[in-house]
Amino acid sequence: MPRIQQLYRELDRRHLSFRPHCWLSDEWYTPDGVPGIAIPFYLAHPRLAELEHSQMREVEGGTAEWCMRILRHESGHAIENAYRLRRRRRRQELFGKTSQPYPQVYAPKPYSKRYVLHLEAYYAQSHPDEDFAETFAVWLTPKSSWRRRYAGWPALRKLEYVDDLMAEIAGRPAPVRARRVVDPLRKLRTTLREYYRQKRSRYGLDSLREYDAALRLVFSTQKQFASYPKAATFLRGARSQLRRKVCELTGEHQYTVDRVLDDMIERAADLGLRLTRSPAQTMLDFGIVLTSQIMRFLRSGRHQVAL
Repeated sequence: MPRIQQLYRELDRRHLSFRPHCWLSDEWYTPDGVPGIAIPFYLAHPRLAELEHSQMREVEGGTAEWCMRILRHESGHAIENAYRLRRRRRRQELFGKTSQPYPQVYAPKPYSKRYVLHLEAYYAQSHPDEDFAETFAVWLTPKSSWRRRYAGWPALRKLEYVDDLMAEIAGRPAPVRARRVVDPLRKLRTTLREYYRQKRSRYGLDSLREYDAALRLVFSTQKQFASYPKAATFLRGARSQLRRKVCELTGEHQYTVDRVLDDMIERAADLGLRLTRSPAQTMLDFGIVLTSQIMRFLRSGRHQVAL
């Protein structure tokens, strides 16, 4: 896989002799104690990637840039396993202890400067181990200019620690070298139907139908509006203006507004909805509907991110 070779080259440029082994499984992950990376099966073939997109609306790691972001992140977990870095006191002081329970969901704090920004959903905030992996990924990324990017942030101390730590282990063989794999593809027995049923449920995709009634207050599928602009296209073009107005009204961070707006746009596309009135009036009407849906979204607790 070209992306894995690229990861190895990036590690080599940092004078790290460690090379995480990789295997196909059902998701992206690095098992506890294993110096390797599981890669989801749907990246193994274009048809499987198309199926993933049809079921999940996106293909995690489906582009070269996205794939490299995830590989760098997972290699952060793998190198911790390989060199037993979680045991170090300074690591625990800066990032927290691995023994801290993994939450099923977490509520991101978009304004926090204690964490680096790498993967979506402010993933570094979810757990100390994810914080380390995200920090390592930023450090490893070529031309990331992390010293300048994070100047004045508390997160810079974590990056400087990772920089010192990697200099210490550069060229040293890893104490843990076992090439154990967990749940390799050849041993999985779950059908694709069941796999996607569980996955869609976990990420709340089937709950998008909850937006139907709200969307139909503004848009329609009636034949008389067939020549009118598509609702999804209109909303994508108006998203910046809608986000700004709703953030002002609700006081919520744009991260929350975007999560609801993205879901509503996707559902509007699924339903084939179209405008029924002028763009100016639609902006006003949909702004009210979006605000009400954000309030409902917050009350439901779904602003927390599933792990």
